[in-house]
Amino acid sequence: MSSLLDFDREHLWHPYSSMTAPGTVYPVESAAGVRLRLRRGDASVEVVDAMSSWWCAIHGYAVPELDAAAADQLGRMSHVMFGGLTHEPAARLARQLIDLAPQVSTGSTTGDGSTTGALDKVFFADSGSVSVEVAMKMAWQAHAADGLGRTKFFTIRGGYHGDTFSPMSVTDPVGGMHSMYAGFLPEHVFAERPPAADQPLDDWAAATTALFEQHAAEIAAVIVEPVLQGAGGMHMYHPDAVRLLADLARAHGALVIFDEIATGFWRTGAAWAADHCQVTPDVLCVGKALTGGYLTLAAVLTTAEVAAAVDASPAGAMMHGPTFMANPLACAIASANLDLLSSYDAAATVERVGKRLATGLAAARDIAAVRDVRTLGAVGVVELDRPVDVPAVTEAALDRGVWVRPFRNLVYTMPPYVTSDDDLSVITEALVGAVAEVHR
Repeated sequence: MSSLLDFDREHLWHPYSSMTAPGTVYPVESAAGVRLRLRRGDASVEVVDAMSSWWCAIHGYAVPELDAAAADQLGRMSHVMFGGLTHEPAARLARQLIDLAPQVSTGSTTGDGSTTGALDKVFFADSGSVSVEVAMKMAWQAHAADGLGRTKFFTIRGGYHGDTFSPMSVTDPVGGMHSMYAGFLPEHVFAERPPAADQPLDDWAAATTALFEQHAAEIAAVIVEPVLQGAGGMHMYHPDAVRLLADLARAHGALVIFDEIATGFWRTGAAWAADHCQVTPDVLCVGKALTGGYLTLAAVLTTAEVAAAVDASPAGAMMHGPTFMANPLACAIASANLDLLSSYDAAATVERVGKRLATGLAAARDIAAVRDVRTLGAVGVVELDRPVDVPAVTEAALDRGVWVRPFRNLVYTMPPYVTSDDDLSVITEALVGAVAEVHR
């Protein structure tokens, strides 16, 4: 095992890490259910995964239904190009996504009071970040067709939309990566982050409306993570703020893009965060939990109206086409994952998880270094008044049998939905205990 760690230290670059001064990594030997078997020193230990492998492994690991779907599809074909060809796994998954997508009946309206179209056009991408790239391209091309030349996007501070350049340009300009790439990224329009869900919105709404109206003629689309901002800070805000942003967009001819890569598939308690807001977007980005954590796959859903506008642009087609677009193996697993989700009451399951997280994390409020404790659906957050000592908190949580990956000033959990009540107690006790031990 030491040779693996030595090689890793010399040659492997990990996410958001230094190659010349790498941090500690833990070799994983296997994963099953909600547990990871990893090495700590000379010992092999089993720990509860509080992260769902960055929020995607909603059914845990070694899931029989998903393993079977993978094996069956491997017996047919693992991949075939999507240019000029099609296949059943892509068609079946697209049908499922269309059926599950936020519906017109949720009350989305345009500025003139008419309803938006159904999200029944599906573009498969190969990662969440790429799906946001595609969504932004759609908005750009749609407005190229009308000759208005709208080239700006309107969003809110505190967001995170991915690590490629277009998504990075609408990610928070302070907490995101703008400072590293200043002068290279296009500049878009950022409203202040909406207040927390239990705070009044009036002042924010007035300022946001004024800012939007100032730039309305150049805004191609509003893009937001509805209700919950993920990697930008786990900020939870009121659905009314999302409704205001959607209304502003539609009153001024802009599109509405919802990035539900982190929030989709019941993570916030509803099938989509859009359902909390009673808004159907014009473009919806999905990913992460789509394949249950087995393979990378994302999708962009949009309306017939947007698709027609894209096709009416000078290019005459959607100008994007990943090599692994609609990969049959990933689509087959994703389809089985959605079948599994539909086989039980996902909303009730996530509600159970959320109640356990809320109860278990409440004790963190007694720790002096803790600024806030909040939960939404299967998301639990302990916010500190200082940056987290990530290595120390990670070790302290591992001592308590839990894998957690804090960032910035947040120690949080987004566990698999199948996590038992007992294991949820293990997670919350470990998070509270680790914070208390490290940040007294």
